[in-house]
Amino acid sequence: MAFLITNTVHLNYCINRNSMKLLTQWYFILTFFMMGAINAQEIAILKYGGGGDWYANPTALPNLIAFCNANIGTKINPEPETVETGSVSIFKYPYLHMTGHGNVFFTDEEAQNLRTYLLSGGFLHIDDNYGMEPYLRRELKKVFPDKELEELGADHPIFDQRFAFPDGLPKIHEHDGKRPQALGIFDQGRLVLLFTFESDLGDGWEDPEVHNDPEEIRLKALQMGANIVEYAFKS
Repeated sequence: MAFLITNTVHLNYCINRNSMKLLTQWYFILTFFMMGAINAQEIAILKYGGGGDWYANPTALPNLIAFCNANIGTKINPEPETVETGSVSIFKYPYLHMTGHGNVFFTDEEAQNLRTYLLSGGFLHIDDNYGMEPYLRRELKKVFPDKELEELGADHPIFDQRFAFPDGLPKIHEHDGKRPQALGIFDQGRLVLLFTFESDLGDGWEDPEVHNDPEEIRLKALQMGANIVEYAFKS
């Protein structure tokens, strides 16, 4: 009898704990929608586990934000916040940016949190700085086990926002001699996740002295980044 009581109490505790987690998550989802008009143009950096350098390219996103605010009429906070994958704080931001080299790891709870965020109206842009692609594909299966990354054709609207890219995703930095690819995950026709691969947009957004890119290359990277931001905020 004592065993039964103990296990019943533990079960009730687990149910109540999980219920509180769900209530907290749904509170932030509702807040996400209610505050949409206020935070409709905010971007945060996604911090993930696995040992990859989620903090790579520290000047990239601030430079892209400055370019967007100056050229496409956004009013994004010039100093983006950092949020963790499993945190309810991600629901405060309609746009998350993720980058790095090497390993990526999501716990099951983090994967579920990210899935809920994306299906609730959020958008995630992942820019492969180099080397994260095989790990990312593995982890995205936790987030969307029933979905595959699909390549966006050059006729996708994301390439024809404020700036025209008739050939699709531009090549910014060369690594392995592969063509640049824009890969996406869709939900009911909406692009919820964009993975830019073999392009390295973030390197092009960095301060000029970091990579010594020609100005036309930096401009191309910033313009493509602005297109992504504009498209995400409209969708």
